[in-house]
Amino acid sequence: MTMSRVAALGERSRVTGLALAGAVVLVADDAQAVRRVWRSLPDGIDLVILTPTAAEALDSDTATPGPHRPLTAVMPP
Repeated sequence: MTMSRVAALGERSRVTGLALAGAVVLVADDAQAVRRVWRSLPDGIDLVILTPTAAEALDSDTATPGPHRPLTAVMPP
C-alpha cells in the first residue's frame, strides 16, 4: 500500500504553512508559473490544494479528465 501525497500550489504567502502538515509546497506567484508547475507536478501527487488565484490561472486544465490527473481542492478566499 502506498501513501498518497498532497501538494499545495499557489502564492508563497498562502501555501508555505501547509508544509507543516506534510504537503509538498509548490510556489507559483503568477499565472504562467502556476501553469508551468501544474504541467510538471511531481510523481505520486494525488491531491493538489490550489489557492483561488492558482485555480483561476488553471481554469479548464484541472477540469479536463485524465488518467493520472490529481484531485483538486480550492482554498477559500
